[in-house]
Amino acid sequence: MDATTTHLVDFALRAEYRTLPSVTVHECKRRLIDTLACMVAAYDKPLCEKARGVAQRYSSTTAAASVLGCTWKTMPEAATFANGVMLRYLDLMDTYLSQTRGHPCDVISGLLAVGETVHADGKSLINAITLAYDVFCTFCEAIDINSKGWDQPVAVGLATVAGVGRLLGLTREQLYEAIALTLVPNMTMFRTRRGELAHWKGCAAANGARNAVFAAYLAQDDFTGPTEVFEGKYGLWDAVGKFDWKINIGDGAPHRISQTHMKCFPLVYHAQPVAWAGLDARPRLRVDDIRDIQIETYRLAVEMNGTDPSRWAPKTRETADHSLPYILAIALLDGAVSAQSFLEARLKDPAVLGLMSRIKVSEDASLTAQYPASAPCRVTIRLADGSNVVSEIVNPKGHISNPMSDADIDNKFRECFKGYGGDEACEHALRELWALEHCTDIGQVLKLFEART
Repeated sequence: MDATTTHLVDFALRAEYRTLPSVTVHECKRRLIDTLACMVAAYDKPLCEKARGVAQRYSSTTAAASVLGCTWKTMPEAATFANGVMLRYLDLMDTYLSQTRGHPCDVISGLLAVGETVHADGKSLINAITLAYDVFCTFCEAIDINSKGWDQPVAVGLATVAGVGRLLGLTREQLYEAIALTLVPNMTMFRTRRGELAHWKGCAAANGARNAVFAAYLAQDDFTGPTEVFEGKYGLWDAVGKFDWKINIGDGAPHRISQTHMKCFPLVYHAQPVAWAGLDARPRLRVDDIRDIQIETYRLAVEMNGTDPSRWAPKTRETADHSLPYILAIALLDGAVSAQSFLEARLKDPAVLGLMSRIKVSEDASLTAQYPASAPCRVTIRLADGSNVVSEIVNPKGHISNPMSDADIDNKFRECFKGYGGDEACEHALRELWALEHCTDIGQVLKLFEART
């Protein structure tokens, strides 16, 4: 076992609910409620239906894992994938910004699936989620794997297997093998997030969590994996470069679950500031008077969402919600950004395409210098009379410096639940989720969402 794996295993085995500060427990419940809101909001989307169809192939009378909204049960790996696609589909989930970027809530689908099969209680789930967030976020702090060509499911897998290992009660040796069996077979390429974005953009992290669950079960059955998976020849260090992974929790360093940013709009985090800027500017102008628009923001936002030609002619919702010109055009034209903003008719709307053609995107070095501590942008709209309307956003609503309140989280959950179930079921789910630490069997969590299929 190399030193990096030893460090990770030791950290995971030390994680205990009783050591968690009350504020961390509360923040964990906020993230779980937010994640489940994302899942129910995406339930009826075609790709989510397809993912549930995949999971149903593995259903049986002896299977023990639930897929949200379904009467049948399936294998934990299949439930992880189906629920993971739902939580990810609308791009409404939380985000962590560091050297590597990603969405730590991707771990939750695997932890729910495995926790249900072992009848874990609410405290165990909170501990596992908090642990997985710590692993995910500190890994992102330690190394930029994206610039090396690798994608965030690498972090999702490592984080998920740590939390799943605790729920399964893996021994030290088994957890080592589970980490090896997660990492070596499942490196994922960053190509997923470049060019015209496909369905896989919303599936890759769910697959990363699924792979981790499968690896944990292999290790529980005493399968062994490669040795020295980080520091050995052809290990992760050879792929991404040597790095020092410090999982520095305690002694003043917070659990990272309190440091993730949440979203108000269903789109990539780096476009959240632009959406807010558009909504801020809209009351101060007439769209017909717009001559041209300049978006200035930090380098990463420009590279991911404002350079590829597909961002000016998105053919899929996955591309549109990663397009700065599309998001700004929608905010200015509609005065709102929602899941309805990405319907096929809107992608082809001449009014949207026409306004997008007048938008330019560029980096401002002073804004780049503020990232990742802040996520700033500046939108300058030149009108027909020569005057300018300017909107600047330092941190969008949901950023840890501009956080959503508990009431905001509740309202987001209610809004997402509207198309899924009734008011009574919604309020009952909220009450139970806010009291999660008192739950005796987390199988009850997915039972809060009335079966639909």
